Amino acid sequence: MSRIRRSRQDDRAEVRIEVFAVEGIPEVRQGDDVGALIAAARPDLCDGDILVITSKILSKAEGRVREGVTRAEAIRDETARVVARRGETVIAETAHGFVMAAAGVDASNTEPGTVVLLPVDPDASARRVRASVRERLGVAVGVVVSDTFGRPWRNGQTDMAVGVAGVPPMLDYRGLSDDHGNPLEVTLTAIADEFAAAGDLVKGKLAQTPVAVIRGMAEYTAEGDGPGIREVVRQSEEDMFRYGSRDVLFARRTIREFSPEPVDGAKVRRAVAAAIAAPAPHHTTPWRFVLLESAEVREKLLDAMREAWIADLRGDGFSEESIAKRVRRGDVLRNAPYLAVPCLVMDGSHTYRDDRRNAAEREMFVVATGAGVQNFLVQLAVEGLGSAWVSSTMFCREVVREVLGLPAGWDPMGAVAIGRPAAPPRDRAPRSAADFVVTL
Repeated sequence: MSRIRRSRQDDRAEVRIEVFAVEGIPEVRQGDDVGALIAAARPDLCDGDILVITSKILSKAEGRVREGVTRAEAIRDETARVVARRGETVIAETAHGFVMAAAGVDASNTEPGTVVLLPVDPDASARRVRASVRERLGVAVGVVVSDTFGRPWRNGQTDMAVGVAGVPPMLDYRGLSDDHGNPLEVTLTAIADEFAAAGDLVKGKLAQTPVAVIRGMAEYTAEGDGPGIREVVRQSEEDMFRYGSRDVLFARRTIREFSPEPVDGAKVRRAVAAAIAAPAPHHTTPWRFVLLESAEVREKLLDAMREAWIADLRGDGFSEESIAKRVRRGDVLRNAPYLAVPCLVMDGSHTYRDDRRNAAEREMFVVATGAGVQNFLVQLAVEGLGSAWVSSTMFCREVVREVLGLPAGWDPMGAVAIGRPAAPPRDRAPRSAADFVVTL
């Protein structure tokens, strides 16, 4: 990442740039040398010029055009993860790590019956163009490969960089100070995206001019090719908006190994806020969440539960060896840095004259509690926390109520182990929704 070393006086100096389209580039075919085509069209390129190239012509040159498939099929094949879907619109993550509409698959400005995919490695594409121009014209240019992106929270699209060579993808202002002496702590400028958008102003969508030149920004070019676009792609663990509407439910995974890192109680409370948005009968609120933030309280509860469990197993005739194995299975709760005990309360429930309807009434409240716990678990995952919902407190409710000092009407419905995952979860077993559906 390039770190800015300009002074404030430099920033105040008048800056003039020129941005113009490259005319005369023919229709690009597979096997064409795009750098050679650009050099032939603009033999007056200078050291420090920045070429902004629409990714589509590089894709065509590299054979990334598919025939005989629908756009939907191509999108599916290019998708690493569906982030969101609404109607026919799909926002997907590509193998490159880009999150964009239709996984970058384009059906415009290409022959009927074909679709164009993104280059396999846009950085490599940029490097090849740069090397080709240098070989033919003897000048060192920067190259930005651009494609069209939508933006969260904004209507409309703009071009952004999907590959770079000889240009830093970002400028790092952190550690510098503004005119008032305030330190800049988080200022990273995605300059490659700014170049891509500037080039799009003159390339246009219908003018058949897929290459633009930015002149006057030579200070931002480099002798070497540079790190490529990977610096711009936010890593999943830093992405506050990683889960789209399509996959947020699948973010919840059962985690049984936790790191010792403390859990931020504010995140758990936000998960409780999500839990109590669940549906419930008769406009009631049947959920209560007991948050065990004290290690002493957690240990006291788990010790008491273990003794109750051992007594039950001995009463059932299990051997001491078998009991020891079963008790070890409860370590997921003991090893978690944070526990929550969801409880069911029947406040607002109806009482009927017969046991059948009373039993159904309780079942409705149990179902509502389960819906609340599911919301809780999903929101924990969105907050970056792992969890495991363990049923053990349901087998010794009196013990739990006594240790935690809970009212008699609170029914503990298991315990939720919470913490940072110590390792990635195992892959889910494949399931088909069709196996769980009966259509009448």
